[in-house]
Amino acid sequence: MKPGILLAMMLVTVGSAHSHEADGALFAPAFLQQVSALRDHALTDGLAYELTESLTTEVGPRLAGSPADAKAVAWGEAKFNALGFDRVTLEPASFQRWVRGEETAEILAPYPQPLVITALGKSMPTPPAGVTGEVVHFASLADLEAADPDQVKGKITFISNRMSRHKDGSGYGQAVGARGTAAQVTAAKGGIGTLIRSIGTDSDRLPHTGAMKHEHEVPTVPAAALSNPDADLLVNMLKRGQPVTIKYRLGSEFGGQYTSHNVIGDMLGTDQADQYIVIGCHLDSWDLGTGAIDDASGCGITMAAAKLIKQHLGPLRKTIRVVLWANEEYGLSGAKAYHAAHQAEMQQHILGGESDFGAGRIYALGTRVAESALPIIEQMMPLLKPLGIEYANNQSSSAPDLIPLRAAGMAVFSLKQDGTDYFDYHHTANDTLDKVDPAALAQNVAAWVVVVALAAQTEHDFGFGLTDPK
Repeated sequence: MKPGILLAMMLVTVGSAHSHEADGALFAPAFLQQVSALRDHALTDGLAYELTESLTTEVGPRLAGSPADAKAVAWGEAKFNALGFDRVTLEPASFQRWVRGEETAEILAPYPQPLVITALGKSMPTPPAGVTGEVVHFASLADLEAADPDQVKGKITFISNRMSRHKDGSGYGQAVGARGTAAQVTAAKGGIGTLIRSIGTDSDRLPHTGAMKHEHEVPTVPAAALSNPDADLLVNMLKRGQPVTIKYRLGSEFGGQYTSHNVIGDMLGTDQADQYIVIGCHLDSWDLGTGAIDDASGCGITMAAAKLIKQHLGPLRKTIRVVLWANEEYGLSGAKAYHAAHQAEMQQHILGGESDFGAGRIYALGTRVAESALPIIEQMMPLLKPLGIEYANNQSSSAPDLIPLRAAGMAVFSLKQDGTDYFDYHHTANDTLDKVDPAALAQNVAAWVVVVALAAQTEHDFGFGLTDPK
């Protein structure tokens, strides 16, 4: 028997499965059987990969504020409509556009060599002739912060701290501070520029970009990331005890106000249609690669999960809202705009989750819900276990675009992906479709189907007004 026919036979009891919970059970047994069947079907469904391939091929790099930004918004709107979402909405998100320009660097002395760099997002440009200066080396951001200004004045600072590799990506948080504030700290101490080792775990000669802090009233300097092999080269040269002089040029600059859009697709609920299970991804990407794992794959996963739920289970009680967020990469602009536009209905945002950690297999479910909602989570776990997914804890956070909603009190969940190699490609020219494993992507969809379907079908909520974790 063909899998599609078997699934159809298992889903014929839709009416009884969607009846309200009976005999004190959280979910009707027939509904749990249907979700299990859909989970298994999702493992062989290619929709998420098709969507990921479409976005990376037909739009490609989607730097917020670029011409491709508008193309991505149009792509999202068209795909939601083609997939049969009940309501498709565009909501504006405005921000200062940042434009990447020329990026060159070279060691002038004592051993002249070219360097491979990329500007950090929101970096100011160098003068047209570039920045030339002696390098002063710090092992960490903390060392730079503690340095005497006389040590930094008139020089180019270099931070060589190396990011460590972890399945959960925890090394990122320990290293990314250098990217965020090195330029401001350098400026405050009289430096003329800053270079950092890329925040990544690879050894490719491909630098990692990413946003730095840039408040226009706070002094800063032109900032760039060296590829990890070039950072090693610079360290080796500095070990020889001779002054090292570098020249680099950046043409990056702010290019005026721009209005993009959050693209929102709703699969409307039935008796609790005004309550939202909010899932999604960020639609923008950095401009070096095609944004496949960051975050076209997340868009494919969440759009496909909502489509499969509607197609095979029919409307559930709560509305499933998929948001393709605008300008996550250098401003969380879409996340902030959404929160501002929906403040009056925050308590109707019942539970949220975002897929924004690549395309690796999911190994755990983490939550941050009220204790009274934990029995719902407990009923999810037997359906997730066949996918190799265990329960993590109830102190989990969420991906960046949900920060404003989480801070407002919305409960969240996190389907934790294996990110062992994620930071090999993150924010580099290597973020391309070949890094996406279709089978792993389908496993993601199967997990999202389970969590979202049960969350949208329960008559209960997950707790609003939870204290935002540190």
